[in-house]
Amino acid sequence: MVIQTPVSSRHTQQGAYRNVVKAIGNTPLIKLGHLSQQLHTNIYVKTEGANPGLSAKDRIAAYIVAQAELKGLLRPGGTVVEATSGNTGFALAMICALKGYRCVLTVADKASTEKINALKAMGAEIILCPAKVSPKDPRSYYQQALRLADEIPGAYYTNQNFNPENNLAHYHSTGPEIWRQTKGKITHIVGAVGTGGTLGGTARYLKEQNPDIEVIGVDAAGSVLKKYHETGIFDQSIIHSYKMEGIGKTIIPGNVDFDVIDYFIKVNDRDSAHAVRACARQEGLFLGYSSGASLQAATQKKDWKQSDLVVIISCDHGSKYLSSVYNDDWMKTQGFM
Repeated sequence: MVIQTPVSSRHTQQGAYRNVVKAIGNTPLIKLGHLSQQLHTNIYVKTEGANPGLSAKDRIAAYIVAQAELKGLLRPGGTVVEATSGNTGFALAMICALKGYRCVLTVADKASTEKINALKAMGAEIILCPAKVSPKDPRSYYQQALRLADEIPGAYYTNQNFNPENNLAHYHSTGPEIWRQTKGKITHIVGAVGTGGTLGGTARYLKEQNPDIEVIGVDAAGSVLKKYHETGIFDQSIIHSYKMEGIGKTIIPGNVDFDVIDYFIKVNDRDSAHAVRACARQEGLFLGYSSGASLQAATQKKDWKQSDLVVIISCDHGSKYLSSVYNDDWMKTQGFM
């Protein structure tokens, strides 16, 4: 099956953008020829790393801030606060730089060096927090963000894990784009689940167009989401640290729309790292670590049909992981090579 992806009319008719926000969205849908041949089906990637902030989080940052302004929750001279693994923080810092807001971010200390440096370059104030603590621990990046939002005058906590506008941003943009780009022929959507907004909002729109579309969530080994989806049990005993960023959770975010996810596939750090590195070598696409998780999930599923049209949401760009998954020394240190 070959889908001719149309070039967005916005890109062909508009020679320049008024600002960086206007350049968000309409990201390319690209077929993975090697992986499609390997799995005997049709695998496409929605390359969210093509957004100006190099991730899908550009969409939610622009949408959430705009909605906060409309509702009077964020006023000129105000402060945006968020707990983030990096991509949402960068997108918010980008929006805040444009609009003149102060940006204060609590970041788990497992975030890559590139992400931290990029956040600082955009003018964000960074508070590093230990990743290996309970979400309820006062030192966790969740609790630190809540404290700062309460203490800073004029602060607005974007709260990506529970703010429903995270989902709505993708419902109104990513979902319609994929439906249009595949001419309605999509059969499966695959995406790593962290806050849940990207896959949840996208999938809800697509399911409204065709309820038979299968939605596959990708979870990390060490995360609680897959078991919670299958049993309704929040099992703390399965929680352990892992290296991937932006996938899996040790809490149950309100934005994970379990009703639209048909099932989860769980993947580990090592296999996901090799999957994304193989994609760079074989497909010429430089994707982020969580994209490797989704690629690995696609290889673990064994019942693809030749007529399937599978879209994998690639959440960010590989340049954010040069010191980790694309670094041979780091790979060897983790025991992955």
